[in-house]
Amino acid sequence: MSASTASRTQVVRPAGAGHETLYVLLVSALIVVLAATVVLLRGEREDEQAVASHQLDARRDLTAAEQGLYTDLRVAFDEIQLLREERAGVPDVQTLGEEGLPPFVADAGSQSRGQHRWQWLPAGAYLGRSQAPEVAGSFLLILPGDSAGQADVWLRRDSAAVLPDDLGQAALIAAGWRQVVSHYDAGVTREHRH
Repeated sequence: MSASTASRTQVVRPAGAGHETLYVLLVSALIVVLAATVVLLRGEREDEQAVASHQLDARRDLTAAEQGLYTDLRVAFDEIQLLREERAGVPDVQTLGEEGLPPFVADAGSQSRGQHRWQWLPAGAYLGRSQAPEVAGSFLLILPGDSAGQADVWLRRDSAAVLPDDLGQAALIAAGWRQVVSHYDAGVTREHRH
C-alpha cells in the first residue's frame, strides 16, 4: 500500500439516542403513576372494627379450639332451626348428638376441644361446660324466640361458668360471660361486582 492511503476512522453516532432514553424514562414514570393511582382508588381498606369490652372477636380473640367450636355452633344453629320447624319444638342435646351434629356429638374432635358437656336450658339456650378450660372455655348458644332471628354465642373461660337465671345481656356480662362476634370486613371477604 502506498503512503497516500491513510486510515480514517469515522464515528457514527446513533440518531436521537438521548431522546430515546428520555422517552423510555417518561413512559416508565407514566406507567408507575397510573399503577399507583389505580391502587389508591381501587384498593380495599382494612378497617378494624372495634368490639365492645364485653365482646370477643371470633377471628382474633379465640383459641383455635374455641374458633372450631364457634364455627360448629354457627353451623349447628342452622340445623337446630330446621329440626325445630320439623318437630315443632327445640331438639334436646341427645337428639343433636344422635344426628351427629358437632359440637354435640362425642367424637375425637370434641375430645381435643375441651370435652364439653352440653345441656339444654329451659330459658332457651344450650350450655356447653368445658372440662378443659385451658383448651377452650364454656359456650352458651342462645336461640332466638322465632325462626327468623339469629343465635347469640357467649363464652366464659374459667371453670366456674356460672349461669345467671336471666339470659339477658346485662346479666350475662355481670356473670363474667363475653359475647363472641364476627365482623366480616375487607380483610376477610371480598365483594366482587360483575
